Amino acid sequence: ARTMSAKPGSEGQEEASRTRNETVGESGSLGEAKRNEVIRVAYVIAALDLTFLFMHFGVMPYLAKSLGLDSVGFGYLQTVFGVLQLVGGYIFGRFADQFGARAALILSCASGSAFFLLLSLSRTIPLLFLARLPAVFMHGLPGAQKIITDMTTPSRRADALGKLGICFGVGIIAGSALGGVLSTKLGIYAPMYVGLVGSLINTLIAMVWIPSQTKPKSDHHVTEHSKYMVIREILRLMKFPGVMEVFIVKVFAGLPIGLFMIMFSIISMDFFGLEAVESGYLMSYFGVLQMVVQGLVVGKLTSHCSEMTLLRLSVFVFAGVGLGMALMRTVWHYCIIAVPLMFAFSMLATITDSILTKAVPSSDTGTMLGICASVHPLTRTVGPTIGGVLYKQFGVSSFGYLQLVINLGLFVYLLKSKIPLGEMKSK
Repeated sequence: ARTMSAKPGSEGQEEASRTRNETVGESGSLGEAKRNEVIRVAYVIAALDLTFLFMHFGVMPYLAKSLGLDSVGFGYLQTVFGVLQLVGGYIFGRFADQFGARAALILSCASGSAFFLLLSLSRTIPLLFLARLPAVFMHGLPGAQKIITDMTTPSRRADALGKLGICFGVGIIAGSALGGVLSTKLGIYAPMYVGLVGSLINTLIAMVWIPSQTKPKSDHHVTEHSKYMVIREILRLMKFPGVMEVFIVKVFAGLPIGLFMIMFSIISMDFFGLEAVESGYLMSYFGVLQMVVQGLVVGKLTSHCSEMTLLRLSVFVFAGVGLGMALMRTVWHYCIIAVPLMFAFSMLATITDSILTKAVPSSDTGTMLGICASVHPLTRTVGPTIGGVLYKQFGVSSFGYLQLVINLGLFVYLLKSKIPLGEMKSK
C-alpha cells in the first residue's frame, strides 16, 4: 500500500482529496440529522471539559500554596503541565488518526478523570506534581475538533469549528465562577471532586453518543508510520502545499499576546492594580466576548469571505491590537482593546485550523489538529522566561510593540505571497 511519506506533489494532492472524500462519504452515511446530533454532543463534551479545566486553573494557586509550594515552585508546576500538553498534542493526534476520533475523545475524558482523582488525593507536593501526568492525554478540544472535522464537509468546517469558541467562552465563565464558589463554600478540594465526577460523565457521553466513524488503519499503515520520528512526521505534513506558511502565521501572529497572557496575573496586580476578584471579573468579560465573537461574527464571515481574506484580516487586526497595547495605560483601555483582540484571536485560530485540516489527507487531520493544539502549550512552556524578561526590562508596552511589528511583517507577507491551497473559499 502506498503511504503518504513521499514528497507530496500532484499525486499527494489527489490522495488527500480522495481520502477526504472517503471520510465525508463515510460520515454522510449517518444522515444529516445524525451528523448534526453528533456535532452537538461534541460541543457539549468540549464545553464541560473546558469548564472543569478552568475550574481547576482558578483554585490551583491556592491549593499549591496550602501545600507549601512557593511562587517559583508553582512556576515549575505550570511548566510541567505545559510540557506534558506539548508532548501529548502530537501523540494524541496520531492516536486519533490510528484508532478514530471517538476513541481519542474517550481517552481524553478518561485521562481527565484520572487527573482530577489524583488532584483530589494530593496532600503533598510530590503527589501534586504526579497528578499532572494524565495531562499528556487531556486534549478535549482537539478531540472535539477531530469529531467535527470528520462530520462536516470542507465548506462547512470553518463555521462548525468556529462555534467551538462558544464552548471556550462557556468554560471560562462557568469554570472560573464554579471554582471560586465551590472552593469557598465546600473547601479547596471540592472543585476536584466535581471535576472527577464530571469527567466520568463526559467519558460515558462520548462512549454512548459518539459513533465510531474513523476506522483504525491497517497494521501495514501503523508499521510504516512507526518508522518515523516525531520530527520527521511533522515535517512530512509541513511539505503539503501551503501548510508550512499557514502554520508559521498561526504560531507567530499570536505569540506576543500569548506571552502577555502568561504574565497577566502579575500585570493585573502591578500595572492595573487589580484585586483577585476584579481579575476574575475581567476573565469573565473575556469569556463573554469570546462567545459573542464566535457565535455571531466568525460563522457569518466564513460564509461570505474567502479563508485567505479572513486570515489577512485577523493578522491586520492583531497588528492594530499591538499598537493599542503599546499605548494603553489603564484597565479600561485594555477592556476596549479586548474587543478586537478577541476577534483576531478567534478568527486566526478558526481559519488556520480549517485551512490546515483541508490541506492534509483525512487520515492525518487528527495529527494536524494535535500539532495545532501544541502551539499554546509551547507558549506556556517558554512564555514565563521570555515574558518575564520583556516585562522586567521593557515594561508592558514591549508586548504591544512586539505584537505590532510581527503582525505587520506577516500581513505584508500574506499580501505578497500566493499560498497554494486548493479550497480557500467557503461555499
